[in-house]
Amino acid sequence: MKNYPLLEVRVTTPRLELRATTDELMDELAELVRAGKTHAEPPPYDDPITFYEPDPEVRVAHWMRRLWLRRSSVGPNFWRLNFTVVLDGRAVGEQSVTGVHFAALGTVTTFSWLSVDERGRGLGHEMRAAVLHLAFDGLGAREAGSDAFVDNAGSNAISRDLGYEPNGVDWATRRGERAQLNRWRITRAAWEPHRRDDVELYGVDACHTHLPLTISDT
Repeated sequence: MKNYPLLEVRVTTPRLELRATTDELMDELAELVRAGKTHAEPPPYDDPITFYEPDPEVRVAHWMRRLWLRRSSVGPNFWRLNFTVVLDGRAVGEQSVTGVHFAALGTVTTFSWLSVDERGRGLGHEMRAAVLHLAFDGLGAREAGSDAFVDNAGSNAISRDLGYEPNGVDWATRRGERAQLNRWRITRAAWEPHRRDDVELYGVDACHTHLPLTISDT
C-alpha cells in the first residue's frame, strides 16, 4: 500500500515472517478467529478484542474493529504496530508491539496469539524474538515488557529464555475472574547477548517517518 508505508513493514526469520496487517491479511486471520483457533488453555485475559464472544460472526467483527481502531490511533501517547504471523505462506497468528509515551520512556510492550494448530513447535519463541529485534534494532527501544498469567507456562518460559527479568506481578481478569500475572522486562543490554544475525527488517524507515520514536535523553 504505497500511500501508507507502515503497512509495508516486515520482519523475517528463517522460520516465519511478520507482515504488517493489511485488510487482506485480516481476512485470512478472520478465518482463524471465526473457527475458534485463538482459544487457549490457560485462557488469555479479557480485553476489548476478547475471543470469548460465543457468536463467531460477532467475535470476528469485534476483533476487526479493534484492529482498525488501533491502526488509526497514532500519537505521542500511544501507537501500535500489528503484524500477521506468516508461516509457509499462511497466516497463522498475530504479533503486536505497542509504545506508550515512547518518546519519553523508550519502552514497548508486546502481545501475540497463535493458531491452536501451530502451537508446540517453538513458533511463539520465534515470533517474540522477531518482534524484539524490530523493537531494539529497528525502533531504538530502551526496554520491552511482557506479561503472562502465572499458569501460562509457555509464555513465561519464552520470556525467561529470551533474557527477560521478572518485573513484579499484576492482576487481570479472564472470563470475568480475577487472576495473577507475571510481569517481565528486558533491556537493550540484556537483549544484546540474544541478538540474532538471521533476522531481517524491511520498511523500518516508515516507522521513523510516521511514528513518534524520538527518545528524550532526559
